[in-house]
Amino acid sequence: MCVVCGCATTGDQNGEHGTHHGSDAGAPAPQRLAETKERPQVDAQTGDLHFGAGPARVSVPGMSQQRAIKLETDILGENNRIARQNRQHFKAHGVTALNLVSSPGSGKTTLLCATVTALKQVHPGLRVAVIEGDQQTSFDADRIRATGAPAVQVNTGKGCHLDAPMVAQAFSQLHNHNHDHHGHDGELLFIENVGNLVCPAAWDLGETAKVAILSVTEGEDKPLKYPDMFAAARLMVLNKVDLLPHVHFDVQRCIELARRVNPGIEIIQLSATTGEGMDAWLHWLEHAMDRHHDHAATGDPAHATHAATEADLRQRIAVLEAELRQAKAAGATA
Repeated sequence: MCVVCGCATTGDQNGEHGTHHGSDAGAPAPQRLAETKERPQVDAQTGDLHFGAGPARVSVPGMSQQRAIKLETDILGENNRIARQNRQHFKAHGVTALNLVSSPGSGKTTLLCATVTALKQVHPGLRVAVIEGDQQTSFDADRIRATGAPAVQVNTGKGCHLDAPMVAQAFSQLHNHNHDHHGHDGELLFIENVGNLVCPAAWDLGETAKVAILSVTEGEDKPLKYPDMFAAARLMVLNKVDLLPHVHFDVQRCIELARRVNPGIEIIQLSATTGEGMDAWLHWLEHAMDRHHDHAATGDPAHATHAATEADLRQRIAVLEAELRQAKAAGATA
């Protein structure tokens, strides 16, 4: 997981990240690596290696499983503290925040541009803003601004995801430049995360829900290959369906695999280019805002996607992984 692979150096304010290789600081690096090296599970039939089978579900050279768990707990704990503040801040401003996650090239920005344009027509009193996450450039934020919606670009450098402090600062920038809220019917904030189907799954930004966008050009097996992301998402948008006649993509199998990982996930099929399915997407957004405002009014938690604990998600994913290994072994012996 990225909290221990080097991109989460913001959590290492006291040099901790540079000294996590063990208590024997004077030992040569090869010795420290040998002492903390995780032995993967080996599939007896195929020889496949499973490095995520330990308690931490991640293998980092020179770091024990116990140290990885502690580092992840410390960093995510601080991030989640800021995420709770973000959630309170969003609530105070009447903001429904959605975290859009996907692999690179799924069509997130194209979908956002089409969504902003459509919302202006059907909900002219609704304020829509965007926080754009990328490693470099402001290309995507420029595309959003061209639609007339305010956008702030967040460049993460070597970072492979947005975190709660980044979102807090970006939201502050948005509201520093847009003080006037009179005449608005609320606010919809889209957070377009860095293209990555792994790391953003673990990071709470204070959002109302995660929306996983999967294009038909990527392959229908993505929900099982990247289960953490689809387990954390409330909605899966199956994008670029206009290309289905030109690609090998089994829609029903994709839906089946997504619901195997997350039985409660909602699914919308659409094409941001042709407009197919856009009405269903806009309808989902309206309901997301209604649910968020109802929760805020009654004092219920607005972050329904975080109702399941991380331990619950991990247990579900571990069961799925075990089932996949058993099925693979059975197929090899058949």
